[in-house]
Amino acid sequence: MRRRLLISLVAAAVAAATAAGCSGAETPVETPGLAARGTVMTTVKPTRQELTNRVSLTGKVTINPVFGLVAPVSGQIRYLNVQPPTSTPKKATRVASVWKGGKAYHVSVPAGAAFAGRLVDDRSTVQAGMPVVSAKHVGYAIVAEIDGAQAYKLSAALTSVRAQITNGPGPFGCKVLGTIAALPAGTLPQPPAPPAPDPSASPAPPPVQKQEQNSQPSEATGMRLICLAPSATVLINGAAATLEVVTAKAADALVLPVEAVAGGQGKGLVDVVRPDGTRETREVVLGLTDGKVIEIKSGLTGDETIAVPGPDLPQAPPENKGPEGVITK
Repeated sequence: MRRRLLISLVAAAVAAATAAGCSGAETPVETPGLAARGTVMTTVKPTRQELTNRVSLTGKVTINPVFGLVAPVSGQIRYLNVQPPTSTPKKATRVASVWKGGKAYHVSVPAGAAFAGRLVDDRSTVQAGMPVVSAKHVGYAIVAEIDGAQAYKLSAALTSVRAQITNGPGPFGCKVLGTIAALPAGTLPQPPAPPAPDPSASPAPPPVQKQEQNSQPSEATGMRLICLAPSATVLINGAAATLEVVTAKAADALVLPVEAVAGGQGKGLVDVVRPDGTRETREVVLGLTDGKVIEIKSGLTGDETIAVPGPDLPQAPPENKGPEGVITK
């Protein structure tokens, strides 16, 4: 009897100890996951290097592409009445003028192209750089469609463009034609009505109607870059091509990894890490980027320690979705 009681007491003690060990002050194991938003994963210091901004585009050879010409200054535009050409123009054709401060700044279609339409109303107030005239290049050109992100990289300047035809000629220099901006549909002014016949005059045969060439206005286009290959280059309509665009160069540029900067053009933000570990969000002026690093034109001295990643805004949740991507109604 005493032996059985002793065994029961030992068993109860072991069970109690086991329960205490399971429910005591054991540190819970955290499940690995993403760091909380704003956690500094690493830091970096600005460096200096030569920076070239290159953009690669995919295009194709096209016949008679439409391109746009922009207002040289801000002011009031006045269009000229341009007659359709009877052959490919061999010299520039003046098609409009923008008036500012009593001075006219002319807009001309380059040689080898024909006027294709007005893009704004006559005597409208326009801004410098706004597309105001469409023109049609006569012959081959290389056309590359671009998106909004590429457009901002290309809009500042096009230092040089090189092209290569897939399994064909190249690389070769390619001359940029017109603006990269999207174009609205063009309009052409109606020809003046013929004078009313004189009832007292003797009957005369109706005037011969001249067949007008290029009388259809241009259609709307998207954002695209158009360039001309050297005249001796053999091109085939529809052939695929690759364009490499150098928009700018900078020597001894102060740069940061793109991951450390919130923003990609104009002004951006960086998080400067102070010696005590706290952070200061600072505005910087941005310059060139090659997709890996970005130029800091002002806002930093180069001695700061910068947090990575930068202070980007959190991504918006998917539309009509709640936590964990569950669709809500």
